[in-house]
Amino acid sequence: MGKQYLLFDLDGTLTDPKEGITRSVQYALRSFGIEVENLDDLIPFIGPPLRDSFMEFYGFTADQAGEGIRKYREYFNEKGWKENRVYPGIPQMLENLQAAGYELITATSKPEVFAVRIMKHFGLDGYFQMIGGADLDETRVKKADVIRYVMDRRGIGEKDHALMIGDRKHDVLGAREAGLECAAVLFGYGSREELESAKACYLAESVEDLERYLLERLEREGGGI
Repeated sequence: MGKQYLLFDLDGTLTDPKEGITRSVQYALRSFGIEVENLDDLIPFIGPPLRDSFMEFYGFTADQAGEGIRKYREYFNEKGWKENRVYPGIPQMLENLQAAGYELITATSKPEVFAVRIMKHFGLDGYFQMIGGADLDETRVKKADVIRYVMDRRGIGEKDHALMIGDRKHDVLGAREAGLECAAVLFGYGSREELESAKACYLAESVEDLERYLLERLEREGGGI
């Protein structure tokens, strides 16, 4: 049986980053004279690349989006990265998946430097063979590019031995572009409709449901995911 790999998204999949991300976006928008009092209005920023979100939701030009990202990181680097929480049950799930023989990797559109800091802060880094993310210079930010990057770094040649897990459509679509299937979680920030439309291979209602699915899939497939 070949090595089996699980590629996890971070935001909305392993941790709930709502406070840190929305406050960072609020701070960035304020620098443009845009006041958003209700942080829930900024939830759509959780998951997709920041540049895409600034341009889609606020009509920013590419240059404005770049400045927005810079301001976002000012707040996030100081405070936002800690304004986060691990979903209940995640550490035990990761321990069980690791014990079953999976190799765990993160593949996030969040800059890798922040992903590493967050994973270490919350004690999740020990479960993962690699924490992979985007580059600060945005040369690697799309989900498909991040997935290809971690697969190359880990020497994963057989795509049917790897599965992506995320919570938004860009996780599912990016995985497909990179040649992988993607299971999606419903306890994150993507709706059932969004994830069904993207054609996730499985929708997990809870952390326990996700763990059960992944362990059963490993046992059922035997030689590969």
